[in-house]
Amino acid sequence: MPQHDRPHPSRRVRGTRTAVAALAGALLLGACSTPGEPPAAAPAASPLPTASATPGGTLLVADFGADTVSFVDPERGTVGSVPVGRAPYGLAVGADGRAWVATAEGVAVVDTRTRTRSALIPYRTTGTGPVTGGEYRGGGMGIALSPDGAHAYAGVNVPGTTGVLEVIDTARTEVTAVVPVGRRPFDVDVSRDGSEVYVTGHDSFDVTVVPVGPGGSGGSGGSGTSTASAAPRRIEVAPYGTEGGLGSWLKPHYAVVRPADGMLLLPFEGERLAVVDPATGRTTVEEMTADTHQHGAAVTEDGRLLVVGTGAVEPGKGKGPSLTVRSPDGSERVYPLDGPHEDVAVSRDGRTAYVTGGYTRDGYWNGITVVDLDGGGGRRLAAGSRPLGIAVLG
Repeated sequence: MPQHDRPHPSRRVRGTRTAVAALAGALLLGACSTPGEPPAAAPAASPLPTASATPGGTLLVADFGADTVSFVDPERGTVGSVPVGRAPYGLAVGADGRAWVATAEGVAVVDTRTRTRSALIPYRTTGTGPVTGGEYRGGGMGIALSPDGAHAYAGVNVPGTTGVLEVIDTARTEVTAVVPVGRRPFDVDVSRDGSEVYVTGHDSFDVTVVPVGPGGSGGSGGSGTSTASAAPRRIEVAPYGTEGGLGSWLKPHYAVVRPADGMLLLPFEGERLAVVDPATGRTTVEEMTADTHQHGAAVTEDGRLLVVGTGAVEPGKGKGPSLTVRSPDGSERVYPLDGPHEDVAVSRDGRTAYVTGGYTRDGYWNGITVVDLDGGGGRRLAAGSRPLGIAVLG
């Protein structure tokens, strides 16, 4: 177990519980270790045609264990893979069909229609260390696109210190600005109007709000050292406090932007949902019910929040892996999962969830769990190699 993700002894008991909801699962790329089944063998990737269109509804996953992205048929599994760079983590797909993939060595650009890598954009940030794999590697982690697709925003981990947000002009395929943010930027999100970027700093208990202006450019041209259109703002997000620092389990992982009002939603431990107003920095806390350590999150257009639970860290202190679906009114349905998972995406019709099995700690497996959100049934689908980030192609 990494020293910076040890259980914290001062955690409070909620309600009548005698043991706090287990700091379940492990913090994304730096959380706790949960025993799980041995990794399954990665499915063999068949060659991909380079001229046929990729069918709508195909899944694209970042293969953290194979330096590729895989195209996945939701019924058949992996149908082919494209090399992108070392240890790909997050990905985002634009309306033009291009996928932007955060790897250890740069941001890869993949044309999902022809299924080819068209570019690899190196980071401007120095000090990220050797290009390597593993949960503590330097390089890109969370990534997002502006609503107009003109800019990509990549959170870059600089081991041992604070991270940065690198702003990429998608037409020029080059970095145009670098903004300081928190430590280990696991997730990057963008406001609905594209005027702000939100970077979740796992090891610094915070979200950095980066105003990028109406053009989403994030700063003054190509100097590579400019900040944003206004100074970044740090918002501490720590509903359990920050005692323990790097040794605490109780850190933020992923956030989503609530469609109804632009609030940021950050789930913690299947117990508490931090609702952050990015304008004021004020945080309110709502109760959750899954009692499991939580990682990936997604939100649907109708406002449902989906959260991946990785399971209890210690036996008897929390429940097992699960997928929580939380309605706008706060009611929740919790779907059990078989083994740890990491991230989640939702089908275009909102009826099916795809949960990646490429857990960032021990216990990952090479596949996706497909969850029927209407009936509650689930099935395992062999796909990718330690898949983390996931998107549904249009």
